[in-house]
Amino acid sequence: QVQLVESGGGLVQTGGSLRLSCAASGSIFTINTMGWYRQAPGKQRDLVAHITRNGGTNYADSVKGRFTISRDNAKNTVYLQMNSLKPEDTAVYYCKVGEVRATWNSRAMDYWGEGTLVTVSS
Repeated sequence: QVQLVESGGGLVQTGGSLRLSCAASGSIFTINTMGWYRQAPGKQRDLVAHITRNGGTNYADSVKGRFTISRDNAKNTVYLQMNSLKPEDTAVYYCKVGEVRATWNSRAMDYWGEGTLVTVSS
């Protein structure tokens, strides 16, 4: 099993910044992908940013140029630096780790965090 601990959410004014962290622990040999998704009230959960083990990144168009995803493979931790925040960024942000293997030949599994609330006031 893998546990994810998210932190860094909170209330911030328009134009402000927040940094989210998500640390994975447990039976981990490798983690291929790490990412952040968000879900606003009444809306579906959407990808915000995604990073591979080798550092390849992908961003939603709405956050390009404002958000930066990074990861520390030694700590099994992914970060999301969010700058120039807007009210439309308000949502619960979920961490997802993908293709996690407990051993070199074990089945790959995906895991989700419980979410952290980001509120941007206008």
